[in-house]
Amino acid sequence: MPLRSVILSVTIAASVWLFASCDLVIPPAPDAESILDGPADGLTLTQSRLFTRGDAVFNDKVFTSVSGLGPYFVGTSCGGCHAGDGKGHPFTTLTRFGQSAPGGNMYIGMGGPQLQNRALPGFTPERLPAGATSTRLTPPAVTGLGFLEAVPDSLLLSIADPGDADADGISGVPSWIDLAAYLLPRPGSVSQAGKYIGRFGKKGAAYSLLQQTVTAYQQDIGITSVFLPDNPVNPEDGVHPVTASGPEVTEDEINAVVFYLQTLKTPIRRNRSDAEVLRGETLFSQAGCGGCHRPTLFTGPSQIDAIASVEINPYTDLLLHDMGAGLDDGYTEGSALTSEWKTPPLWGLGLSPNSQGGEYFLMHDGRARSIAEAILLHGGEAAASRTAFENFSDADRAALLKFLESL
Repeated sequence: MPLRSVILSVTIAASVWLFASCDLVIPPAPDAESILDGPADGLTLTQSRLFTRGDAVFNDKVFTSVSGLGPYFVGTSCGGCHAGDGKGHPFTTLTRFGQSAPGGNMYIGMGGPQLQNRALPGFTPERLPAGATSTRLTPPAVTGLGFLEAVPDSLLLSIADPGDADADGISGVPSWIDLAAYLLPRPGSVSQAGKYIGRFGKKGAAYSLLQQTVTAYQQDIGITSVFLPDNPVNPEDGVHPVTASGPEVTEDEINAVVFYLQTLKTPIRRNRSDAEVLRGETLFSQAGCGGCHRPTLFTGPSQIDAIASVEINPYTDLLLHDMGAGLDDGYTEGSALTSEWKTPPLWGLGLSPNSQGGEYFLMHDGRARSIAEAILLHGGEAAASRTAFENFSDADRAALLKFLESL
């Protein structure tokens, strides 16, 4: 056989082997239900490209002193605190300080509301002022946030029960906050005495994903934008902000990240047909957990068709609840009392260890090392549900925990 024919035959054979063995060369993609990241269904081609752009900025862009990091900061990237779009770890837990009553933070302009415990060379890492009230906050999972943003204010107000009119011991209230100067109200937003409903952050102190994003850039990474043009300050280095020469993250990048957060998928339940999971779901309802962790909400109109007018299952009411003395850190934000916390969504709960080093770090500050421990820390309006859990048999408690791990 001529040499040329031999070479051609070998090339064809190698190509056939390569394509036939792709499964051996390329690892299989993870099941969608086992990960939190990924786009919502129904995005257009243009929207998918913008999602991919935002994904890259959120998860891959790491800031340095050259690209604007600091001078005071906590982390160097968005993805560094939200690995795989999941919950943070004690290493990435933030410290907030300075507000012990509703109204305003006395340390704004003097380092508050967030402690930047790292600094570039030549600058001093911030330390808590003597006597300042403070709390530690573990970064939340970011998946499904766009759907929560699209829940109408009218629905939240219909759920709220400030006077506990139904006498069930649960009296959720909205977090009423001032609207940041750079924000415009969403269509359908409800105002009360000039304030609007916040729904992001542990106390509901952020109105929108735009506010949440630009605040995180400024407070977590020391990155300025057209929305918040000043860097954080440290009084030890002088009380005046170190003003950047221009935005350190572009408006285009901000918009891409916000769109990414708006169009992340909702977590997919696992083992939903398992008999024990179904029994645990019934026990969840019997214990009254759904009074705050509402299984079902509905989104309203949205400029993004994929998230408009759909049923979602986040297991939250997005309202503030008094959680009792045991969870009163003496610190608050916006209109919340120090013992009040916004109900966190439970969707994706069972996947939390994937981003937390294989372990659970739950509650607002990561103090609970298991789902059961988190339940037992509930007090205040949730005390009756905690007691119900305590009174369950071992088998019932196991079924309830199995249900929660399926979310």
